[in-house]
Amino acid sequence: MLARLSPDVRQYLLITGNYWAFTLTDGALRMLVVLHFHALGYSPLQVALLFLFYEIFGVITNLVGGWLGARIGLNRTMNIGLAMQVVALSMLLVPAGWLTVPWVMSAQALSGIAKDLNKMSAKSSIKLLVPGDQQGTLFRWVAALTGSKNALKGIGFFLGGALLTWVGFGPAVTFMAGALLLVWLLSMALLKRDLGKAKSKPKFRDIFSKSRAINLLSAARLFLFGARDVWFVVALPVFLATQLGWDFWKIGGFLALWIIGYGIVQSFAPYLTGLRSGKLPDGRAAFGWAVVLAVVPAVMALLLAQGQSPQVVLITGLLLFGVLFAINSSLHSYLIVSYASEDGVSLDVGFYYMANALGRLVGTILSGWVFQSAGIGACLVISSIMVVVAALISVLLPRHRQQGLDAN
Repeated sequence: MLARLSPDVRQYLLITGNYWAFTLTDGALRMLVVLHFHALGYSPLQVALLFLFYEIFGVITNLVGGWLGARIGLNRTMNIGLAMQVVALSMLLVPAGWLTVPWVMSAQALSGIAKDLNKMSAKSSIKLLVPGDQQGTLFRWVAALTGSKNALKGIGFFLGGALLTWVGFGPAVTFMAGALLLVWLLSMALLKRDLGKAKSKPKFRDIFSKSRAINLLSAARLFLFGARDVWFVVALPVFLATQLGWDFWKIGGFLALWIIGYGIVQSFAPYLTGLRSGKLPDGRAAFGWAVVLAVVPAVMALLLAQGQSPQVVLITGLLLFGVLFAINSSLHSYLIVSYASEDGVSLDVGFYYMANALGRLVGTILSGWVFQSAGIGACLVISSIMVVVAALISVLLPRHRQQGLDAN
Protein backbone atom coordinates (compact mmCIF):
# COMPACT_ATOMS: atom_id res chain seq x y z
CA MET A 1 0.00 0.00 0.00
CA LEU A 2 2.82 2.41 0.88
CA ALA A 3 4.38 1.74 -2.54
CA ARG A 4 1.36 3.38 -4.22
CA LEU A 5 1.90 6.66 -2.38
CA SER A 6 3.93 9.47 -3.92
CA PRO A 7 7.54 9.84 -2.72
CA ASP A 8 6.68 13.13 -0.99
CA VAL A 9 3.81 11.55 0.96
CA ARG A 10 6.01 8.61 1.98
CA GLN A 11 8.65 11.03 3.25
CA TYR A 12 5.97 13.01 5.11
CA LEU A 13 4.77 9.81 6.81
CA LEU A 14 8.33 8.82 7.72
CA ILE A 15 9.09 12.27 9.15
CA THR A 16 5.82 12.21 11.09
CA GLY A 17 6.59 8.72 12.43
CA ASN A 18 10.02 9.86 13.63
CA TYR A 19 8.45 12.89 15.27
CA TRP A 20 5.78 10.76 16.95
CA ALA A 21 8.29 8.29 18.41
CA PHE A 22 10.52 11.05 19.69
CA THR A 23 7.58 12.93 21.18
CA LEU A 24 6.38 9.88 23.13
CA THR A 25 9.73 9.58 24.89
CA ASP A 26 10.01 13.35 25.42
CA GLY A 27 6.59 13.62 27.07
CA ALA A 28 7.14 10.51 29.19
CA LEU A 29 10.58 11.69 30.30
CA ARG A 30 9.25 15.09 31.38
CA MET A 31 6.54 13.51 33.53
CA LEU A 32 8.98 10.96 34.96
CA VAL A 33 11.44 13.68 35.99
CA VAL A 34 8.81 16.01 37.50
CA LEU A 35 7.05 13.32 39.54
CA HIS A 36 10.09 11.23 40.47
CA PHE A 37 12.19 14.11 41.77
CA HIS A 38 9.23 15.79 43.48
CA ALA A 39 8.68 12.49 45.31
CA LEU A 40 12.34 12.55 46.36
CA GLY A 41 11.68 15.85 48.17
CA TYR A 42 12.76 18.43 45.59
CA SER A 43 11.03 21.81 45.91
CA PRO A 44 9.01 23.21 42.97
CA LEU A 45 11.86 25.62 42.11
CA GLN A 46 14.42 22.80 42.22
CA VAL A 47 12.25 20.68 39.92
CA ALA A 48 11.98 23.63 37.54
CA LEU A 49 15.76 24.06 37.58
CA LEU A 50 16.18 20.45 36.41
CA PHE A 51 14.73 21.65 33.09
CA LEU A 52 16.85 24.81 32.98
CA PHE A 53 19.51 23.37 30.66
CA TYR A 54 16.82 21.58 28.62
CA GLU A 55 15.27 24.91 27.73
CA ILE A 56 18.53 26.91 27.47
CA PHE A 57 20.03 24.43 25.04
CA GLY A 58 16.73 24.36 23.18
CA VAL A 59 17.17 28.07 22.52
CA ILE A 60 20.73 27.58 21.28
CA THR A 61 19.85 24.50 19.23
CA ASN A 62 17.03 26.17 17.35
CA LEU A 63 19.21 29.15 16.55
CA VAL A 64 22.17 27.07 15.34
CA GLY A 65 20.20 24.00 14.21
CA GLY A 66 18.43 25.86 11.42
CA TRP A 67 21.79 26.91 9.99
CA LEU A 68 23.11 23.36 10.41
CA GLY A 69 20.06 21.85 8.66
CA ALA A 70 20.50 24.20 5.71
CA ARG A 71 24.15 23.16 5.37
CA ILE A 72 24.06 19.38 5.95
CA GLY A 73 20.40 18.49 5.26
CA LEU A 74 17.36 17.98 7.46
CA ASN A 75 17.63 14.20 7.26
CA ARG A 76 20.93 14.37 9.12
CA THR A 77 19.74 16.83 11.78
CA MET A 78 16.68 14.67 12.45
CA ASN A 79 18.78 11.52 12.83
CA ILE A 80 21.30 13.32 15.04
CA GLY A 81 18.40 14.37 17.27
CA LEU A 82 17.10 10.80 17.59
CA ALA A 83 20.56 9.49 18.47
CA MET A 84 21.14 12.20 21.08
CA GLN A 85 17.84 11.39 22.79
CA VAL A 86 18.91 7.76 23.14
CA VAL A 87 22.13 8.96 24.82
CA ALA A 88 20.20 11.37 27.09
CA LEU A 89 17.89 8.59 28.26
CA SER A 90 20.88 6.29 28.83
CA MET A 91 22.47 8.91 31.10
CA LEU A 92 19.57 8.45 33.52
CA LEU A 93 20.24 4.72 33.89
CA VAL A 94 23.14 5.23 36.31
CA PRO A 95 22.78 4.12 39.96
CA ALA A 96 20.32 6.22 41.97
CA GLY A 97 23.12 7.82 43.99
CA TRP A 98 24.56 9.35 40.82
CA LEU A 99 21.33 11.12 39.89
CA THR A 100 22.45 14.45 41.29
CA VAL A 101 21.00 17.75 40.12
CA PRO A 102 23.99 18.58 37.84
CA TRP A 103 23.90 15.12 36.24
CA VAL A 104 20.16 15.22 35.57
CA MET A 105 20.46 18.78 34.25
CA SER A 106 23.17 17.59 31.86
CA ALA A 107 20.98 14.75 30.60
CA GLN A 108 18.12 17.21 30.17
CA ALA A 109 20.43 19.55 28.25
CA LEU A 110 21.20 16.77 25.78
CA SER A 111 17.50 15.93 25.54
CA GLY A 112 16.70 19.58 24.86
CA ILE A 113 19.18 19.69 21.98
CA ALA A 114 17.77 16.44 20.60
CA LYS A 115 14.14 17.55 20.85
CA ASP A 116 14.64 20.83 19.04
CA LEU A 117 16.79 19.31 16.30
CA ASN A 118 14.02 16.80 15.70
CA LYS A 119 11.20 19.36 15.77
CA MET A 120 12.99 21.91 13.58
CA SER A 121 13.78 19.20 11.04
CA ALA A 122 10.20 17.91 10.92
CA LYS A 123 8.53 21.32 10.63
CA SER A 124 11.01 22.58 8.02
CA SER A 125 10.69 19.46 5.87
CA ILE A 126 6.97 19.98 5.25
CA LYS A 127 7.66 23.29 3.48
CA LEU A 128 9.73 21.38 0.95
CA LEU A 129 7.13 18.66 0.32
CA VAL A 130 4.19 20.98 -0.53
CA PRO A 131 4.15 23.18 -3.68
CA GLY A 132 4.15 26.90 -2.92
CA ASP A 133 0.74 27.49 -4.52
CA GLN A 134 -1.02 24.90 -2.30
CA GLN A 135 -1.39 26.89 0.91
CA GLY A 136 -4.49 24.97 1.97
CA THR A 137 -2.57 21.69 1.87
CA LEU A 138 0.34 23.31 3.69
CA PHE A 139 -1.96 24.46 6.52
CA ARG A 140 -3.56 21.01 6.79
CA TRP A 141 -0.23 19.14 6.78
CA VAL A 142 1.31 21.44 9.38
CA ALA A 143 -1.80 21.19 11.56
CA ALA A 144 -1.86 17.40 11.25
CA LEU A 145 1.83 17.08 12.17
CA THR A 146 1.59 19.52 15.08
CA GLY A 147 -1.71 18.18 16.37
CA SER A 148 -0.72 14.53 16.19
CA LYS A 149 2.59 15.35 17.86
CA ASN A 150 0.86 16.94 20.82
CA ALA A 151 -1.64 14.09 21.10
CA LEU A 152 1.34 11.72 21.26
CA LYS A 153 3.02 13.97 23.82
CA GLY A 154 -0.10 13.60 25.95
CA ILE A 155 0.10 9.84 25.65
CA GLY A 156 3.76 10.23 26.65
CA PHE A 157 2.68 12.07 29.82
CA PHE A 158 0.33 9.21 30.63
CA LEU A 159 3.02 6.66 29.77
CA GLY A 160 5.51 8.38 32.06
CA GLY A 161 3.11 8.45 35.04
CA ALA A 162 1.99 4.86 34.40
CA LEU A 163 5.50 3.45 33.97
CA LEU A 164 6.69 5.25 37.12
CA THR A 165 3.83 3.58 39.03
CA TRP A 166 4.17 0.14 37.45
CA VAL A 167 7.89 -0.50 37.06
CA GLY A 168 9.77 2.44 38.55
CA PHE A 169 12.11 5.08 37.15
CA GLY A 170 15.02 2.94 35.86
CA PRO A 171 13.08 0.25 33.95
CA ALA A 172 10.84 2.92 32.40
CA VAL A 173 13.83 4.83 31.01
CA THR A 174 15.42 1.57 29.75
CA PHE A 175 12.27 0.67 27.80
CA MET A 176 12.09 4.11 26.16
CA ALA A 177 15.77 4.15 25.18
CA GLY A 178 15.52 0.74 23.53
CA ALA A 179 12.39 1.63 21.54
CA LEU A 180 13.87 4.90 20.28
CA LEU A 181 17.09 3.15 19.25
CA LEU A 182 15.07 0.99 16.84
CA VAL A 183 13.35 4.08 15.39
CA TRP A 184 16.74 5.74 14.83
CA LEU A 185 18.06 2.72 12.92
CA LEU A 186 14.99 2.70 10.63
CA SER A 187 15.28 6.46 10.05
CA MET A 188 18.95 6.13 9.10
CA ALA A 189 17.99 3.60 6.43
CA LEU A 190 14.85 5.20 4.97
CA LEU A 191 14.93 9.01 5.27
CA LYS A 192 15.66 10.84 2.00
CA ARG A 193 19.23 12.07 1.57
CA ASP A 194 19.98 15.82 1.52
CA LEU A 195 16.40 16.84 2.36
CA GLY A 196 16.36 20.58 3.06
CA LYS A 197 19.99 21.30 2.17
CA ALA A 198 20.24 24.86 0.85
CA LYS A 199 21.47 25.40 -2.71
CA SER A 200 24.04 27.91 -1.44
CA LYS A 201 25.89 27.34 1.82
CA PRO A 202 24.49 29.84 4.35
CA LYS A 203 26.93 31.79 6.50
CA PHE A 204 26.68 31.58 10.27
CA ARG A 205 25.44 35.18 10.49
CA ASP A 206 22.39 34.07 8.49
CA ILE A 207 20.95 32.37 11.59
CA PHE A 208 19.31 35.68 12.53
CA SER A 209 16.14 36.28 10.54
CA LYS A 210 16.04 39.31 8.26
CA SER A 211 12.26 39.12 7.82
CA ARG A 212 10.13 41.57 9.82
CA ALA A 213 7.16 39.17 9.72
CA ILE A 214 9.22 36.28 11.12
CA ASN A 215 10.76 38.48 13.82
CA LEU A 216 7.31 39.65 14.94
CA LEU A 217 5.82 36.17 14.85
CA SER A 218 8.80 34.85 16.83
CA ALA A 219 8.28 37.50 19.52
CA ALA A 220 4.58 36.63 19.75
CA ARG A 221 5.48 32.94 20.00
CA LEU A 222 7.87 33.64 22.88
CA PHE A 223 5.15 35.23 25.00
CA LEU A 224 2.49 32.70 23.97
CA PHE A 225 4.51 29.70 25.14
CA GLY A 226 5.78 31.48 28.22
CA ALA A 227 2.11 32.04 29.10
CA ARG A 228 1.40 28.32 28.92
CA ASP A 229 4.44 27.03 30.77
CA VAL A 230 4.34 29.59 33.59
CA TRP A 231 1.55 27.57 35.18
CA PHE A 232 1.47 24.26 33.32
CA VAL A 233 5.02 22.87 33.60
CA VAL A 234 5.74 22.82 37.35
CA ALA A 235 3.02 24.74 39.19
CA LEU A 236 0.06 22.65 38.02
CA PRO A 237 1.38 19.09 38.60
CA VAL A 238 2.90 20.06 41.97
CA PHE A 239 -0.35 21.82 43.02
CA LEU A 240 -2.37 18.74 42.04
CA ALA A 241 -0.05 16.54 44.11
CA THR A 242 0.36 18.72 47.20
CA GLN A 243 -2.90 20.67 47.46
CA LEU A 244 -5.42 18.27 45.93
CA GLY A 245 -3.71 15.02 46.94
CA TRP A 246 -3.66 13.44 43.46
CA ASP A 247 -1.31 10.46 42.96
CA PHE A 248 1.17 10.04 40.10
CA TRP A 249 -1.24 7.95 38.03
CA LYS A 250 -4.02 10.51 38.26
CA ILE A 251 -1.77 13.50 37.53
CA GLY A 252 -0.11 11.80 34.56
CA GLY A 253 -3.46 10.61 33.21
CA PHE A 254 -5.15 14.00 33.51
CA LEU A 255 -2.33 15.95 31.91
CA ALA A 256 -2.08 13.28 29.21
CA LEU A 257 -5.76 13.65 28.33
CA TRP A 258 -5.31 17.43 28.22
CA ILE A 259 -2.39 17.22 25.81
CA ILE A 260 -4.19 14.63 23.65
CA GLY A 261 -7.28 16.84 23.42
CA TYR A 262 -5.04 19.82 22.70
CA GLY A 263 -3.43 17.92 19.84
CA ILE A 264 -6.78 16.88 18.38
CA VAL A 265 -7.96 20.50 18.39
CA GLN A 266 -4.73 21.54 16.66
CA SER A 267 -5.38 19.01 13.90
CA PHE A 268 -8.80 20.56 13.27
CA ALA A 269 -7.60 24.16 13.57
CA PRO A 270 -7.68 24.79 9.79
CA TYR A 271 -11.43 24.16 9.80
CA LEU A 272 -12.07 26.03 13.07
CA THR A 273 -10.40 29.14 11.64
CA GLY A 274 -12.29 29.31 8.36
CA LEU A 275 -10.30 27.26 5.83
CA ARG A 276 -13.47 25.62 4.49
CA SER A 277 -14.74 29.05 3.43
CA GLY A 278 -11.48 29.83 1.61
CA LYS A 279 -9.86 31.93 4.34
CA LEU A 280 -6.21 31.62 5.30
CA PRO A 281 -5.12 32.94 8.72
CA ASP A 282 -3.08 36.14 9.01
CA GLY A 283 -2.05 38.64 11.67
CA ARG A 284 -5.65 39.60 12.42
CA ALA A 285 -6.55 36.00 13.16
CA ALA A 286 -3.53 35.60 15.45
CA PHE A 287 -4.51 38.77 17.35
CA GLY A 288 -8.16 37.82 17.73
CA TRP A 289 -7.58 34.31 19.01
CA ALA A 290 -4.88 35.54 21.45
CA VAL A 291 -7.27 38.12 22.96
CA VAL A 292 -9.84 35.41 23.65
CA LEU A 293 -7.17 33.16 25.19
CA ALA A 294 -5.95 35.90 27.55
CA VAL A 295 -9.35 36.02 29.25
CA VAL A 296 -9.20 32.41 30.49
CA PRO A 297 -6.26 32.50 32.97
CA ALA A 298 -7.38 35.95 34.19
CA VAL A 299 -10.86 34.62 35.04
CA MET A 300 -9.34 31.51 36.65
CA ALA A 301 -7.14 33.65 38.90
CA LEU A 302 -10.14 35.77 39.87
CA LEU A 303 -12.26 32.73 40.75
CA LEU A 304 -9.46 31.22 42.86
CA ALA A 305 -9.04 34.56 44.69
CA GLN A 306 -12.78 34.50 45.46
CA GLY A 307 -12.43 31.10 47.12
CA GLN A 308 -14.04 28.97 44.43
CA SER A 309 -13.20 25.24 44.33
CA PRO A 310 -9.62 24.92 43.04
CA GLN A 311 -10.37 21.54 41.48
CA VAL A 312 -13.37 22.82 39.52
CA VAL A 313 -11.63 26.04 38.47
CA LEU A 314 -8.42 24.33 37.35
CA ILE A 315 -10.03 21.44 35.50
CA THR A 316 -12.64 23.57 33.72
CA GLY A 317 -10.21 26.39 33.02
CA LEU A 318 -7.50 24.07 31.79
CA LEU A 319 -9.86 22.44 29.30
CA LEU A 320 -10.96 25.79 27.89
CA PHE A 321 -7.39 27.11 27.87
CA GLY A 322 -6.29 23.98 26.00
CA VAL A 323 -8.80 24.45 23.17
CA LEU A 324 -7.94 28.12 22.67
CA PHE A 325 -4.20 27.64 23.08
CA ALA A 326 -4.23 24.82 20.51
CA ILE A 327 -5.84 27.10 17.93
CA ASN A 328 -3.36 29.89 18.66
CA SER A 329 -0.39 27.54 18.42
CA SER A 330 -1.63 25.96 15.19
CA LEU A 331 -2.09 29.39 13.58
CA HIS A 332 1.50 30.30 14.51
CA SER A 333 2.84 26.98 13.20
CA TYR A 334 1.18 27.55 9.83
CA LEU A 335 2.27 31.20 9.58
CA ILE A 336 5.95 30.46 10.22
CA VAL A 337 6.09 27.75 7.53
CA SER A 338 4.19 30.03 5.14
CA TYR A 339 6.43 33.06 5.82
CA ALA A 340 9.68 31.06 5.64
CA SER A 341 11.93 31.21 2.58
CA GLU A 342 11.97 27.90 0.67
CA ASP A 343 15.73 27.85 0.10
CA GLY A 344 17.21 27.28 3.54
CA VAL A 345 13.76 27.07 5.14
CA SER A 346 15.27 25.67 8.34
CA LEU A 347 17.04 29.00 9.00
CA ASP A 348 13.71 30.83 9.40
CA VAL A 349 11.98 27.96 11.19
CA GLY A 350 14.97 27.48 13.49
CA PHE A 351 14.99 31.16 14.47
CA TYR A 352 11.26 31.02 15.19
CA TYR A 353 11.56 27.92 17.36
CA MET A 354 14.47 29.53 19.15
CA ALA A 355 11.96 32.13 20.35
CA ASN A 356 9.55 29.30 21.19
CA ALA A 357 12.22 27.63 23.34
CA LEU A 358 13.10 30.93 25.00
CA GLY A 359 9.45 31.37 25.93
CA ARG A 360 9.39 27.88 27.46
CA LEU A 361 12.59 28.65 29.36
CA VAL A 362 11.15 31.83 30.87
CA GLY A 363 7.84 30.11 31.60
CA THR A 364 9.47 27.09 33.24
CA ILE A 365 11.63 29.17 35.59
CA LEU A 366 8.71 31.44 36.48
CA SER A 367 6.50 28.40 37.03
CA GLY A 368 8.69 27.12 39.85
CA TRP A 369 9.67 30.48 41.32
CA VAL A 370 6.29 32.24 41.22
CA PHE A 371 4.39 29.18 42.43
CA GLN A 372 6.77 28.72 45.35
CA SER A 373 6.61 32.44 46.21
CA ALA A 374 2.99 33.40 45.54
CA GLY A 375 0.95 30.36 44.51
CA ILE A 376 -0.81 29.20 41.38
CA GLY A 377 -3.11 32.26 41.23
CA ALA A 378 -0.10 34.50 40.59
CA CYS A 379 1.09 32.12 37.85
CA LEU A 380 -2.28 32.52 36.14
CA VAL A 381 -2.16 36.33 36.32
CA ILE A 382 1.29 36.34 34.70
CA SER A 383 0.01 33.91 32.06
CA SER A 384 -2.80 36.29 31.10
CA ILE A 385 -0.42 39.27 30.88
CA MET A 386 1.95 37.34 28.61
CA VAL A 387 -0.87 36.36 26.23
CA VAL A 388 -1.95 40.01 26.04
CA VAL A 389 1.60 40.95 25.00
CA ALA A 390 1.52 38.20 22.33
CA ALA A 391 -1.77 39.62 21.04
CA LEU A 392 -0.40 43.16 20.82
CA ILE A 393 2.62 41.97 18.85
CA SER A 394 0.32 40.02 16.50
CA VAL A 395 -1.42 43.27 15.50
CA LEU A 396 1.73 44.14 13.56
CA LEU A 397 1.83 40.90 11.56
CA PRO A 398 1.08 41.22 7.84
CA ARG A 399 -2.10 40.03 6.25
CA HIS A 400 -1.62 36.72 4.53
CA ARG A 401 -1.80 36.79 0.75
CA GLN A 402 -4.99 35.03 -0.28
CA GLN A 403 -3.54 32.51 -2.65
CA GLY A 404 -5.86 30.06 -4.35
CA LEU A 405 -6.64 27.13 -2.09
CA ASP A 406 -6.05 23.77 -3.68
CA ALA A 407 -8.80 21.22 -3.72
CA ASN A 408 -6.70 18.39 -2.25
